[in-house]
Amino acid sequence: MSLGTPSADDRTSVGRTLQHARIDAGLTVEQVSAQTRVRTPILHAIEDDDFSRCGGEVYARGHVRNIARLVGLDPDLVVAQFDAERGGRPEPVTAAPLFEAERMRPEPRRPNWTAAMVAAIVAVIGFVGFTVFSGDDGAKDTPTAVDTADDKADGKSGADPSGKPSAEPTESAIAQAPADKVTVKLVATDGKSWISAKGHDGSTLEETVLQQGDSVTVQDDQRVNLILGNAGAVQLFVNGKEVDNDFQLGQVERISYTKGDPEVG
Repeated sequence: MSLGTPSADDRTSVGRTLQHARIDAGLTVEQVSAQTRVRTPILHAIEDDDFSRCGGEVYARGHVRNIARLVGLDPDLVVAQFDAERGGRPEPVTAAPLFEAERMRPEPRRPNWTAAMVAAIVAVIGFVGFTVFSGDDGAKDTPTAVDTADDKADGKSGADPSGKPSAEPTESAIAQAPADKVTVKLVATDGKSWISAKGHDGSTLEETVLQQGDSVTVQDDQRVNLILGNAGAVQLFVNGKEVDNDFQLGQVERISYTKGDPEVG
């Protein structure tokens, strides 16, 4: 079989054509993965003509084109064969449905941290003032927010009169996620990413584009199903725990989580 241009009459499937060309070119799957940034499990699936792990027709066509170019095939002819095997090339209007939300939805409003800080300071001052000027003698023995901060600075960690240390606060609010629900927090740490989150019954929990630095938290009683449009840019926290993953930039990932995770459900 020629490495340049497979003929229209060649009955070898796209996956097998790419596999044979890779072998003829003396490349391993790992080498192809390193140069195309397509994960090795997806490459194995493509060579077996299983494109379900690509994240959609548009991404599958892009992977086929990049792999064909690397292994010495004519990418246009291989993509044309891919389209013919799958009923024709998709309409341009549906080429990137995952990112319609970016055009349809307004930019998320960023929180006003200055106003929140001013409100917190006012609340602390009001509480301290109430404690100082109230006529309740017993209030003198009650530590205020300022007292607690001073105790921590002295290494007392808020110990009560019996000498027993009080419980330390959790590191983040998500660590207090209820045990009877699934709580997932998504943070865009390396660029923007389109995300879709659905509950166990198929209801939409969230669908938006996260700009770098943005985050969103979703909950469901049983399971949270996620689609990440640029998975490598997203850091996940599931039921209060950070989830390690090998997601790649530009890749689409479909994952789900349940109450017992952070393992994938």
